[in-house]
Amino acid sequence: MPASTPWPDGLRFAFGTLTVLPVRVTRWDRETARGGMLCAPLPGLVVGGCAAALGVLLLFLGTGPLLAAVATTAVPAVLTRGLHLDGLADTADGLGSGKPADDALRIMKQSDIGPFGVLTLLFVLLAQVAALAQAYDGSWARGALAAVVSATVARLALTLAARTGVPAARPEGLGAAVAGAVPTAGALTVALAVVAGSAAAGALFGPYDIARTALAAVAAAGAAELLLRHCLRRFGGVTGDVFGALAETAATTALVTLSLGG
Repeated sequence: MPASTPWPDGLRFAFGTLTVLPVRVTRWDRETARGGMLCAPLPGLVVGGCAAALGVLLLFLGTGPLLAAVATTAVPAVLTRGLHLDGLADTADGLGSGKPADDALRIMKQSDIGPFGVLTLLFVLLAQVAALAQAYDGSWARGALAAVVSATVARLALTLAARTGVPAARPEGLGAAVAGAVPTAGALTVALAVVAGSAAAGALFGPYDIARTALAAVAAAGAAELLLRHCLRRFGGVTGDVFGALAETAATTALVTLSLGG
């Protein structure tokens, strides 16, 4: 990692752009964007911790796993002002339109949500709630682990998507600010750290969960990478909406993977 990377400013950039927490972004340049995207999993860890805390609290108050799962799913949406879900819906509309890149990007910028976006949001949120409900039904600790891991790997997808060689589809916006800002070696180092951390958390439940939790992180990154490559082919680059879609895709993949095997 370059010694000049402004980690305090990078952390501000990460929390200020990826959450609604009261963190003021003091710098908006490529160097700060690089540090922010390298730090992206840290806001995910905080968001996941808050989501897990609410879900566990509701369980202790006597609610069932389903309501705890709904609340856990709602927290990341609240703490990001729904930006990732909005990005997912807009990206689905752009991809589903089948139109050339310029027209698809124009559709994505519109304020309304089309049928592709509505259906995608519906199925993604249902999958997240169902997987979390299954995890909470196993134990509060498994539900909390699923919430934290999914939120963290969702932001890891942003780190990987901001690596060198990934262009922006537009000359303005968050996508343009961070596209290609992260050295590939740095992105892979962060990815390895997140996978290792996920595996270590899974170790609390036994050897099988070490492998399953690590697999969830790897599968999440892989699914986001497939979507990223498809978006690059269709749009010619990334946008803020694409980053949101990548985060939700990674989170959902992680949750579904953690639900496999009971």
